[in-house]
Amino acid sequence: MTAAPDDCLARNEWICGAYLSSRRGILLDAAVQHIRLTALSVLVGLLGAVPLAVLARRRGWAAGPVLAVTTILYTIPSLAMFSLLLPLYGLSATLVVAGLALYSLTLLVRNILAGLRAVPEETRQAARGLGYGPLRLLLAVELPLALPAAMAGLRIATVSAVSLVTVGAIVGYGGLGNLVYAGMNTYFKAQVLTASVLCVLIAVAADLLLLGVERLLTPWTRATRA
Repeated sequence: MTAAPDDCLARNEWICGAYLSSRRGILLDAAVQHIRLTALSVLVGLLGAVPLAVLARRRGWAAGPVLAVTTILYTIPSLAMFSLLLPLYGLSATLVVAGLALYSLTLLVRNILAGLRAVPEETRQAARGLGYGPLRLLLAVELPLALPAAMAGLRIATVSAVSLVTVGAIVGYGGLGNLVYAGMNTYFKAQVLTASVLCVLIAVAADLLLLGVERLLTPWTRATRA
């Protein structure tokens, strides 16, 4: 009889230290790409969400169309979204970033708009009485007070983007998703499990980081709870 191999890679085990040590560089490159794609997509989504939310808040008639369009975008399957954007961006990382940015709009716009709507009207009136113009009112009063709701949406959008980045593997830009899909095709257990766990760790780390940023930017919420 042939003895069982001692190498966990040869035995194709789910948990394998030899995989971590021998593929450290590959895992690091995939994780860096995953984080970069997530950060860029959420940043682009945020840059689009803020003006849309402000428009919806300042022009009541715009709220319905803005929320409807962003909700419809969120319902489009990821494969269909990438197919629609393919003629514009080709098989590139920009295709993945653009698709995920559109998905993030729903969560970001809704939460930013909710935060802006929650600003007390008497606070706005007091700021106007002090000579605040529309832009200064927005930057110095409304957006800071809307931060708790906006940050909640940003955290959800970021965690969602970490998950959706893996779909980018279909065009070769999926970060850790590239390893997951390759491992599934070859039934490489250690690769599938390791890449999946790293995705979860990135999502948890990003959520905790944004929670810390929120606490730093909104010290008055801690005082209120105390």
